[in-house]
Amino acid sequence: MPIRFAASLKRTHCRMPRPLVRAQRFRPANDNRGKAVKNAHLHAALRHFAQYGLAAADHARQQAVAASHAGDRQTFEWWLEICRALDRRMAHRIDDPAQAGG
Repeated sequence: MPIRFAASLKRTHCRMPRPLVRAQRFRPANDNRGKAVKNAHLHAALRHFAQYGLAAADHARQQAVAASHAGDRQTFEWWLEICRALDRRMAHRIDDPAQAGG
């Protein structure tokens, strides 16, 4: 026997002030307000995720740290942006100068 849910026909009254309701309506739910990722890095991150799955962010972090230890700043930045696209917190930890080594 199928179960169907229907919206209530009764009008409800919102108790929030109207300007606050308008402000909340247009704000994205996933608004992280962090550094934006460029399309090239996003595309590379998606390919990396397709290859490594859930371990992709950690693999990108390892690549960034290895490039940092080798002194290759350009490669470090590339892998850092891929890591940022996959896991913003992990990328922040390796981008932080106090924790850049690990």
